[in-house]
Amino acid sequence: MSGREAILSKIRRSLGVAGTGGVREDAVTARLSQAPQGIVPKRGQLPKAEQVELFRIMAESVGASVARVPDYDAIPAEVTKYLREKNLPASIRIGDDPRLARAGWTSERTLEVRKGASDGTDLAGVSHALAAVAETGTLALMSGADNPTTINFLPEHHIVVLSAADVRGDLEAVWAMLRERTGKGAMPRTVNLITGPSRSGDIEQTILLGAHGPRAVHIVIVDE
Repeated sequence: MSGREAILSKIRRSLGVAGTGGVREDAVTARLSQAPQGIVPKRGQLPKAEQVELFRIMAESVGASVARVPDYDAIPAEVTKYLREKNLPASIRIGDDPRLARAGWTSERTLEVRKGASDGTDLAGVSHALAAVAETGTLALMSGADNPTTINFLPEHHIVVLSAADVRGDLEAVWAMLRERTGKGAMPRTVNLITGPSRSGDIEQTILLGAHGPRAVHIVIVDE
């Protein structure tokens, strides 16, 4: 008997389980296929408009800034405004997300738009969120060429575009949305859950922004 088999055998004996058989395997298979939902707090169980407002309140409470625009055409002007207010160069890094592509960046003639993964030299990056969690002010972003994970963490300023229609009341609803969009066998390699800018209190319990990622998160909610 190998060491692995010996350890597993000991675990089975401690649990009072005999063999490897079918009942437990069927239970695991059923749970994975059906993805049963746990208890969901009532905090996020609100009409859509109230979910979006709760998300805004919670996101701002953890240090993010939030702006709302009527449609995707208004995004370039909002991004330019943010860069100007923060005294940043008129330059951003974005991925290949088709929703960002339709924003009409050429309307801002002074804005330089660079595409692809960040190499760490960008001061500002723009991503599009998969969804958001109203009850915690959390953004959910999928990895991939559409929205490279490097843009989430390397630029000092992370600008995240979010469709108001993609705000969900709770995290469980976000996972359900992800499974519905991608299917069981096609999950992204990574889903980043981001709640406000990066911060750490490891040194003398003093909060330091930008310790492990962006020092500022600006969320642009598209009401379209």
